[in-house]
Amino acid sequence: MFSGSLVEIKKYLNITWANFVNYIYERRHSRWYEKLLLGVSFQLLVGLPLVVFIPSLERWGWGFWNALTDNRINSILAIGLAFCVIVFCLRRFTRFPGVRVAAYVAPTVTLAFLVVVAILLFTREAYTRQVLFMGYLTCLIWFFSGYFIGRRYRQLKIGVVPVGNALEMKSHSRIELRKLNSPEPDGVRYDAIVADLRSDSLGAQWERFLAACTLSRIPVYHVRQIQESMTGKVRIDHLSENEFGSLMPSAFYSSIKRVIDFVSALFLLPVFAPVMCVTAIFIKKESAGPALFLQLRMGYRGRPFKVYKFRSMYVDKAGKGFTDGDNDPRITRVGRVIRKYRIDELPQLINVLKGEMSFIGPRPESMELSQWYERDVPFFSYRHVVRPGISGWAQVEQGYAAEVEGMIEKLQYDFYYIKHFSLWLDVLVLFKTVKTIFTGDGAR
Repeated sequence: MFSGSLVEIKKYLNITWANFVNYIYERRHSRWYEKLLLGVSFQLLVGLPLVVFIPSLERWGWGFWNALTDNRINSILAIGLAFCVIVFCLRRFTRFPGVRVAAYVAPTVTLAFLVVVAILLFTREAYTRQVLFMGYLTCLIWFFSGYFIGRRYRQLKIGVVPVGNALEMKSHSRIELRKLNSPEPDGVRYDAIVADLRSDSLGAQWERFLAACTLSRIPVYHVRQIQESMTGKVRIDHLSENEFGSLMPSAFYSSIKRVIDFVSALFLLPVFAPVMCVTAIFIKKESAGPALFLQLRMGYRGRPFKVYKFRSMYVDKAGKGFTDGDNDPRITRVGRVIRKYRIDELPQLINVLKGEMSFIGPRPESMELSQWYERDVPFFSYRHVVRPGISGWAQVEQGYAAEVEGMIEKLQYDFYYIKHFSLWLDVLVLFKTVKTIFTGDGAR
């Protein structure tokens, strides 16, 4: 508290405020080259011309722009379109926690060029394969180089107001948290400020500090937002009515996703039919019982449905009702292989085709376990607000842990998926799933 007159207090606050704003302005603009290097403008003004110019020059030589035939225009536009899609996707992926951009450069570049080639083939437009291939290689080099050059700038510095739940926060591989000693500049450039905005101990001085940060265009986040961003989980111990509202998934994207699921399942069923037939033969040959395993599970909006899977267990051995780790004696030799590489999930393409499941979403639980969880786990039934998936955010982040022991954590991942329900998160889960399939990690 101030002991002087109101005039002196006002004068002091005005001086402090002016100094603070000037300081923040200088610090926020002191790394303009960092923003330039990592920003969209730099990518479009420097990267795009470069990845278009190098392949064109290599194939057609200097002055190729003087004779732009349909063939050349289509090739240049295809590379430009693929480049823009790559920039947009990679920037979207960085919004999600734990994303190693370098791991997704090659799949994103490859997928983008496959899409533009498919468009050219479908429209029967002429193009030069050599230029497109060179454009593909140039994009790979450009984005990998950009990642490694910009890595020194990628770790964010976030100031933490030492009040309430913010004191429990810990640093992350991509985020450096620095505890603020007082509501005064300390000579460090901060990318954002985090505080427990609901704490009664925040106080007037810290509130003025946060207001000054906001006016100086320094983002101020509630501690819950940063925790979710760093962990990829939504805490479920204190969900309020408003937070339930924020978890409502987009109805528009849900409709679009259903169309994508249907078309993809229709295409993939005949593609994987030979693999499914061979798998069924091996299952029948090893042990008695049907090749397919049907189980009643809790589905979209709480409606039960029968999920299709390849049988991976002996039919005459009893268990606990859920998978008991890697050494479950009920699992057959063929079952261990098809579980490791997710081949046992292939029959669920039928569930996707019927609209009971999606490719990406929370994994459906058996009716028995679902009823158990609904009694013991808060808000469990809310995960049924979206269609269950063959793979999901919880599976690629947490892995297939013991279902009962890890259910609370799994549910936190599921809520994060629902809250950030989008095409970009689905694509990220898809990439991570493909990586899991080829490595066999996280088998249960």
